[in-house]
Amino acid sequence: MSAAEERLRPHPASRMAGDEKTLDLRAKLRSLRAEAHSTDGHRQIALLHHGPVRLILYAFDEGGRIPQHQAPGWVTIHVLRGTLRVNAPDGEHILNEAHLLTLAPNVPHDVDALAESDMLLGVYPDGPTGSGAAEGD
Repeated sequence: MSAAEERLRPHPASRMAGDEKTLDLRAKLRSLRAEAHSTDGHRQIALLHHGPVRLILYAFDEGGRIPQHQAPGWVTIHVLRGTLRVNAPDGEHILNEAHLLTLAPNVPHDVDALAESDMLLGVYPDGPTGSGAAEGD
């Protein structure tokens, strides 16, 4: 079986081609949940990966997790559905639907799904210009 036949979905280069994209997150999540393959109780797909900027959609099974790690940029964890627990140095964050957690670059954290959950993860390079993020806006 060739590498192309083994892929679960089209290669990221073709999925992310073009200067503008409209994405149906509900449809993407339905497709993710239909995939048999799961890693640590979750499935994921990169929606955007351009240089250091990443936007990744996750579909968690209850009990799914992402072990402790850190990212080299600002992180946003947006819960679209369900309940996630994020452990970070400042404590435990319980995030429900429509909650958003931001983490500074290199903050170690892990993610546990307390229920079947969907998450939109963003990773953005350090040092945004023209942003009020550094001033706390």
